[in-house]
Amino acid sequence: MMKFDQRYEKYKAPFGAVEAGSSVRFFMETDRDDSKITLRLWVDGREELISGAREEDGVSFTYTPAHSGIVWYYFLIDGPEGRRYYSGLEGEGSIYTEQPDSYQLTVYDHYETPDWFKNTIVYQIFPDRFRRPGEILGIEEHTRLFGAPRLHGNWSDSPDYLPVNGQRYYVPEDFFGGNLYGVKEKLPYLKSLGVGCIYLNPIFLSSTNHRYNTADYMTVDPMLGGDRALAELAAAAKEYGIRLMLDGVFSHTGSESVYFKEAQSNPHSPCRDWYDFTEYPDKYRCWWGFETLPEVKELTPSYMEFIGGVMEKYAKMGITSWRLDVADELPDGFIEFLRKKLKSIDPDGVLLGEVWEEATNKHSMGGRRKYVDGHELDSVMDYPFRRLLMDFFLGRIDGEGLARSLLRLMENYPPQFYESLLNLMGSHDVVRAITALAGAPDRDSLTREQQAAYSPTIEQLKAGRKRFMAAAAVQYMMPGAPCLYYGDEAGLTGMADPFNRGTYPWGQEDTELIAYFQKLGELHKRAKGGCAFAGRGDVFALYRPEVICMVNRSCEPVTACFANKDFCGNIRAELKNGCIERELPPYGAAILIKGQEERA
Repeated sequence: MMKFDQRYEKYKAPFGAVEAGSSVRFFMETDRDDSKITLRLWVDGREELISGAREEDGVSFTYTPAHSGIVWYYFLIDGPEGRRYYSGLEGEGSIYTEQPDSYQLTVYDHYETPDWFKNTIVYQIFPDRFRRPGEILGIEEHTRLFGAPRLHGNWSDSPDYLPVNGQRYYVPEDFFGGNLYGVKEKLPYLKSLGVGCIYLNPIFLSSTNHRYNTADYMTVDPMLGGDRALAELAAAAKEYGIRLMLDGVFSHTGSESVYFKEAQSNPHSPCRDWYDFTEYPDKYRCWWGFETLPEVKELTPSYMEFIGGVMEKYAKMGITSWRLDVADELPDGFIEFLRKKLKSIDPDGVLLGEVWEEATNKHSMGGRRKYVDGHELDSVMDYPFRRLLMDFFLGRIDGEGLARSLLRLMENYPPQFYESLLNLMGSHDVVRAITALAGAPDRDSLTREQQAAYSPTIEQLKAGRKRFMAAAAVQYMMPGAPCLYYGDEAGLTGMADPFNRGTYPWGQEDTELIAYFQKLGELHKRAKGGCAFAGRGDVFALYRPEVICMVNRSCEPVTACFANKDFCGNIRAELKNGCIERELPPYGAAILIKGQEERA
């Protein structure tokens, strides 16, 4: 008999990722004394072998990683059967006759992430579509710089999605006129949801409604109210205890930007060095082939100094948190610079990356990215969490699979990084949560015309709404910062961009759903400390010291029953009488808060 299970401290201590310079103990349980067991490590592209110390019921090993990075490991077993291997991608392993996949050990250098972010609620706003408190602003200035904008007079219109005026393809140049004054006006509403941070999609001068083609980082778009509106919003939000997070689009600018125009017109300008011209001045490297988005060379000293100045400007308004667009396409050295700059301005500023995969072992730009190692990001947008919840509620994995996969994320991330994950169900880049959970087709299988025409049945939407509510119960009870995409709590639906960027339905909200999220905002305050997961069939459960959350994805009622031993995580479950049993309605959730119960 041989057994190793990295999820339990009997076999590996401490749990999960470790700080460089700290010792890790591994223990292989075995009743065999006719085999030699060796811990095989793969560190920095080379093999290291560690001999074990025989104990009464197994063999123990001690390893002290010297620096940050990923250590891969498995066990070599040399005995009467010859050489064999013991490993597993997660949890309890198995014996193999050929070299297996390895366990992962994440090693990080000492660093801290802001405490305020770890338990906050984030609300993401696409500014043009959230709130228009009066007339559309900045039309004259926009017309002077970019031409007359296409304006929607009716707030309840659908966004444009087809080419117009002879365009070859759709260009997002239609505007509804939402602005930062509108966000300021609705701060009491956001506070009622428990929001502690507003993440704003790009707000800088631009020709498009999404503003990812920046024209001037030093100017807030006049259509959003300009610098004055941002300063007023920041000041008012502070009074409500709400911080702002800006969207930093630093891998490329717009072709209409003041910087690119200067680079094209003046070969001696410092801006000339920011861009990679293949044939000056008309051919250049651009983002994913879009000529309207010339890429910058981020490590150019003058560019780095300039972006540092951008951070300084908005810090004077009290804004010191940034979400980095396409972090995968930013060099490690540039992200390190941004972190140092931000933390020198405000140690409580948050640097969050757009990373779509599990971030510990993400490879791009020719190698493994060092996001989690202690010198770059505070954390990332947790798209893997969204995918896992979607897979569970749509029947692609069961409760045990969800628990196992969430635990793997917990194991791989440094604890301070994990506790700062932006746990999301919706964003400007994915299908609206209710639509996705109603069983919508894959976005890539439909044209924009087909997405515009797609309409779930009433029954599908009802099921999607119920699943969304159950999924949100998990989202709000998880470690990390739950992120609510504007309008999801009001019942907005829609396929992918631009249909997921509709206007907030003021006056036509799903008030019952809003009340539900207000209640979740209150319950979220109790979701603190460590966490453990359990799952079986259609049921998933989450345990925290003051909270237990149980959800049922089935369209039928179920009886959910879990014992202490069923939970696994960075703490041990301590249930009253050693177990918990609850009746869960179809698509239902139960949240238990230390002696009281809330049913969703």
